[in-house]
Amino acid sequence: MVALPPSRGSGQTIDIIGVPMEWGAGRAGVRLGPSALRSATLAQNLTALGYSVRDRGDVDVVVVDDEPDDSSPRPHHVDAIRRACAQLADVVQGSLNDSAFPVVIGGDHSLAIGVLAGVARTKGPQGVIWIDAHADMNTPRTSPSGNVHGMAMAIALGEVPDLFPPPDFPAPSVDASRCVFVGLRDVDPGERRLIRERGIVCLTMSDIDRHGMAAVMDRAIAVAGSGPGSAHISLDIDSLDPQTAPGTGTPVRGGLTYREAHLAMELIADSRIAHSLELTEVNPQLDESKMTAMVAMELICSAMGKVIL
Repeated sequence: MVALPPSRGSGQTIDIIGVPMEWGAGRAGVRLGPSALRSATLAQNLTALGYSVRDRGDVDVVVVDDEPDDSSPRPHHVDAIRRACAQLADVVQGSLNDSAFPVVIGGDHSLAIGVLAGVARTKGPQGVIWIDAHADMNTPRTSPSGNVHGMAMAIALGEVPDLFPPPDFPAPSVDASRCVFVGLRDVDPGERRLIRERGIVCLTMSDIDRHGMAAVMDRAIAVAGSGPGSAHISLDIDSLDPQTAPGTGTPVRGGLTYREAHLAMELIADSRIAHSLELTEVNPQLDESKMTAMVAMELICSAMGKVIL
């Protein structure tokens, strides 16, 4: 049975899965993201849409005492990230096998490695709409920082199988021909090369400026979705402009507006292509009056079918 984001009031089960991890990022505080989203009444709002909501709690994330510097092994904290992502993959796999819709809240974007591994174990490599200011297509060789949250998509494509090996992490975990980047505006040279080599569709902020969000999302949905319940949605909150979502560790000016982001989620809900969703990089320590957590909660609800009328 395929898990779909259904019409409101259908009683479909949503599993909320928290990942309080920050070892893939360069700034502390993003581990508090799941707690902030729960405090923003995520479960209550999803229940009000007619879903049966199960909060599966948080994945265990080991405490790492050392802080990386220029002499630290690269990528940083990979053992702790691999352990958390393997556990997360188990939980996502179980949720999908139970015909539920996993909504994963983070935490830094390295958690996508675990989400996509769990999806691939269940369904094989799938389509992905990756909405982000960054491509996260670096490898340990090309990364300027050594932070794993900037490598998550490359790892899901099977570029680093020695660090995230099968069978826990299928290589690849995604279908490159059905991967789409939306909202890119800060891409490293090594990422550009790999994107071109893999032929991945990129719909940048320039494309959104030129053609509008509706046209961009129509293209993304056509590429990523081969039918109902055929794609994963990965939403990094730094895809939004920092004026709208200041509480994130790698803000880049010139991002999505509040309404553009909601339109993207609404069109995904209308298309019914999604079988799972993650939202990452909410950092309450950098937020202003809980603004970012509230925006993140609202975007998840739009992706799950909340409408104006």
